[in-house]
Amino acid sequence: MCVLFILSVTACALLALFYIRLCLDIHSLCGQLDEIARGSHLELAVNSRQRVLLVLCQKMNQVLAAKDTSHFRYDKAEKQLKQSITNLAHDIRTPLTGASGYIQLARECQNSDKEDHYLEIASIRLIELEDMLEKLFLYTKLTNEEFVFPEDSLKKIQVFPLLESCLLSFYTEFEEKGVSPEVSFSSESFCILAEEDALKRIFMNLIQNALIHGTGGLTISQREIVSYPPNSAQYSCRNTACHPELSSQKVSGIIFENPVQADCTLDPARIFDRFYKADPARGKSSSGLGLFIVQELMKKMGGDVRAEFHDHILRIILLFSI
Repeated sequence: MCVLFILSVTACALLALFYIRLCLDIHSLCGQLDEIARGSHLELAVNSRQRVLLVLCQKMNQVLAAKDTSHFRYDKAEKQLKQSITNLAHDIRTPLTGASGYIQLARECQNSDKEDHYLEIASIRLIELEDMLEKLFLYTKLTNEEFVFPEDSLKKIQVFPLLESCLLSFYTEFEEKGVSPEVSFSSESFCILAEEDALKRIFMNLIQNALIHGTGGLTISQREIVSYPPNSAQYSCRNTACHPELSSQKVSGIIFENPVQADCTLDPARIFDRFYKADPARGKSSSGLGLFIVQELMKKMGGDVRAEFHDHILRIILLFSI
């Protein structure tokens, strides 16, 4: 009887000790959490051998680390958005201010030839502004998750005539640069599955991008890819998660290729980001939305796009179902 009493007292003492240690560890964790709530970035720790407490502490540290990462990404995205809005406001104001200045010069000019010249330049600046605003409007539409192309809008489109029409729209710009675009297709009757207006906008944006930021000619070629995704990293897809149907279909690549400035700090991993611009292009009239719109339109049509940058040559690769 005495032995049982001693064992009972010992057990109660051990349980009390365990309870006290547990309370102290929990109190310590609460204190550390209070520090974290005040802005500290310390990692939770307990002086305990209890597995349940160690696992709890580990899980809480994982949650806090994920929260810190999420907060960091949010702050970074917010700063990028603010900078992008500042850049966009500057880019919109530049042609608007230029047009206003030339219109004022035309009003004050007594020479009719100079007046026409000033008005022509003002018209060009306003066209640039119109293009920026059109891209901004399209950007807002494409970032709406509910926006989709109607199923019956995707159809087989003969690419060459549409591309030829887009290139002719920039005839004057190519003449001014003294270059001619080169087009290499396996067949002029080559077709892809796409929405016609979206495909036209993609071509127009890519041609305009090459003219604004390129330093030489533009080469546009077409290659059929028998298996997808192919073994070659050159055509690896970034969008198969969104469009798994690409993995079981034949796809065709349309490649836009042009040289860029030797000092260009272009980042292929960011080239499709909204408002992205390489440093040397900052002074040029551009919204920074052209390639982002290309990417979003390709996604909406179930295709994909990627960029490569080697030896001062930029390649934009469009991947379509055929």
